[in-house]
Amino acid sequence: MNRGVKIGIVGSGAALLVLGGIGAYNVVQAVSPGTTGSGETKAARTFDPAAVSSEPPSDAEAVKLTRAFLDSWSKQELDRAASDTDASTTAASALRGYVDGLHLKALTFDQVVSEGPSAVTAGATKVTFDVTAQVAGGTWTYPSAVAVRQSTNGQLAVHWNNSVLFPGLGDDQSLTAGTLPAGTSTAEVVASDGKTDLARFASLRDIVATIRQNATPTGGTTGTGVAVVDATGAGVKSLKVFSKGKAPVIKTTIDASLQEVAETAVKDAHLQGKPAGTVALDWKTGHILALGHTGDHGDIAINGIKSPGSTMKIITSAALFDQAGLTPNSPAPCTDSLMANSQLFHNDSGVRANPASTLAQAFTVSCNTSFIKDGFHYLVHDGDASALHDEAVNVFGMGSWSIGGGVATTDPSIPADVQGGDQAAQFIGQGRVTATPLFMASVAATVRGVGFHQPIILPGQHQDTAPRPISARTAGYLQSMMRTVATSGTAAPRLSGLPGVGAKTGTAEEGDHTNGWLTAYNSRIAVAALVEGGSSGVDSAGYVVRHLLTGS
Repeated sequence: MNRGVKIGIVGSGAALLVLGGIGAYNVVQAVSPGTTGSGETKAARTFDPAAVSSEPPSDAEAVKLTRAFLDSWSKQELDRAASDTDASTTAASALRGYVDGLHLKALTFDQVVSEGPSAVTAGATKVTFDVTAQVAGGTWTYPSAVAVRQSTNGQLAVHWNNSVLFPGLGDDQSLTAGTLPAGTSTAEVVASDGKTDLARFASLRDIVATIRQNATPTGGTTGTGVAVVDATGAGVKSLKVFSKGKAPVIKTTIDASLQEVAETAVKDAHLQGKPAGTVALDWKTGHILALGHTGDHGDIAINGIKSPGSTMKIITSAALFDQAGLTPNSPAPCTDSLMANSQLFHNDSGVRANPASTLAQAFTVSCNTSFIKDGFHYLVHDGDASALHDEAVNVFGMGSWSIGGGVATTDPSIPADVQGGDQAAQFIGQGRVTATPLFMASVAATVRGVGFHQPIILPGQHQDTAPRPISARTAGYLQSMMRTVATSGTAAPRLSGLPGVGAKTGTAEEGDHTNGWLTAYNSRIAVAALVEGGSSGVDSAGYVVRHLLTGS
């Protein structure tokens, strides 16, 4: 094994010093390509790349050739350096690109050491070394390596690829120094305050990465350093920064303070570690203010597609008001059970039968049988059960939303062609009905804001509109009913006493467990939360929603 050596040049009359290893020698002046230090003609190499030996060169031979190669490179005798490789034409061009791209002023090599047989290049000996380059803007140091092969006639050559210039450099890539090119400075995805980096929030990391790839950043100043560029000159990544610039930013609608609350809310101790997701919207604009989630199955807040249970009664009530002319005082008898299309439905435990119940009363206690009876009677005609689907699309904007930045969301579904027992189950958010916290937060926002504003995460992003605005009459009815749910109904254990809050709870059966839902609004935001495995909406999702409504 050879000890480290140092090869360097100073000025145009270069002095080369090699210490240790095989021996030491001095080069007093630059050597012209094709000549030796004494001026004698250098014998042409006859390495045959088509007849490569499977036997690696010895350590001493590999180090000797590598020193010669690095010596020529350091003195910018690039054709001579290239002649020590197995692809001289390609190497000469790449070495010239290295010198020009970096605006190279001086180049030295330290610690030229054989590491034995290469694990990457078969039949080659690996030689490592340290590089110090004086380039535009400063000094750049990095470790590198070459693989030395020999042909069957005993001639040696440095195996050429772009990683000789810098480890991992692709064949279609090159190096540049000075002003860093666009693309090498990673954009920061920030909150609506324009400064809080959203990458700090665990729930937003995947979303931030997606937005960074798809949205156009603004602002920022360029720094200096060394960077990798592609064949078009576009920046790939920075390798060394001499002076920092200011990263460009992509501004979102996220409220940094509320996002902090959401991160905590989905980990509330009452949930006992169950997967949870929540979304908060500005009901005036549709701007997404916070997204929080836990669990190992992706972002539940925007992609947790589940039956929404009784939170769907908001849309069912709207359909009864708009399409059947009912009012909150219309009869909606609450029975213990009800048969519809040969399927037996029942209420959640604790819901008392009330044959004289009104629609508002049934909404307050979340009586399933009341909504199935009225929904099936008023909204299913000659087997056509598309009324709920129509209400969701036309008034609440249900569809395929793009929230911006390439962030994928899962679409809710209320099929227009439901059959059998699903015709009744849809009115209580079961059967084939599915939704996400994002959609249910938007439902509450539509009620409170008296109009649909499609949720977005990038300001200025296109927002779809609903075909028909919710009527002031229907919105008023729903606001009154949701307010009662919060003050004295199923959501009261978590939300009573909070000013201006309207809400609707939901508990949806799924296999051998239930999922808890709650959607609500106050004077500023609309919120929805889902807790997978929650025993009831109020005793699971209710804790999450309260955090967001109170900001704590």
